[in-house]
Amino acid sequence: MSRLRGWAQALKQQTLIVWFAARDARTPRFARALALVVAAYALSPIDLIPDFIPVLGYLDDVILVPLGLWLVLRMVPPEVIADSQAKAAAMSERPVSRGMAAVVVAIWAIALAVLGVWAWRTFRR
Repeated sequence: MSRLRGWAQALKQQTLIVWFAARDARTPRFARALALVVAAYALSPIDLIPDFIPVLGYLDDVILVPLGLWLVLRMVPPEVIADSQAKAAAMSERPVSRGMAAVVVAIWAIALAVLGVWAWRTFRR
């Protein structure tokens, strides 16, 4: 399990590196566009194949994201990767705001409660 957790952490770190590389002016245009697409797909809750589909739902996350990250990292100049790695390392060392996470969860809980009350009143007839 710790090996899987380490792989997921490395994938997150590489996604940050690709994101910072996409925003660097020294990155070639095609690599920038591909990096933006890969980073957006990796960070997006919307998948090409929905995760609720057994086995296939996770294949895109296990195959497409690492393949896209690998391709982008091969296309970006080494000095841009080095600078992006430094930025990603600095960002991952930042403290996590548990208070803000609680606020976000509370907002979602309130929104779901309001939606539930609305649905119950609307459809109970």
